[in-house]
Amino acid sequence: MRAPGSDGLPLAVATGSRQVHVAGQVARDGRGRALAPGDLAGQVAHALRNTGAGLAAAGAGFGDVVRLTFYVTDWNPEEVFGSFTAGVEQVAEELGLPRPLPPSSLIGASHLFEPDDLVEVEATAVVD
Repeated sequence: MRAPGSDGLPLAVATGSRQVHVAGQVARDGRGRALAPGDLAGQVAHALRNTGAGLAAAGAGFGDVVRLTFYVTDWNPEEVFGSFTAGVEQVAEELGLPRPLPPSSLIGASHLFEPDDLVEVEATAVVD
């Protein structure tokens, strides 16, 4: 479904006929309670779990994802990149995250919808 660019550029090639878009996934439980307050790694892990649940509800999984977008508050690569990647690593095996990750963007944001949300995830998948 996806293949890295021959020169190392992030590239996804989709051959399915149905698109699945999952947006607004944050670190909250089914009742809307914040998870891992103040912990970027923990919030990344929970937001990815919620993204996986959204994909699964539509009959897709991370192997079908052709694009990920992460919005991270107060982004400063030197200070928080390690925490961000630690959150991805916490759930990589559990969720079957492909390696390398699908083409991804990490966008710094001054704030998200709820003041205690540190990360939000969007995913686009293509399935047959």
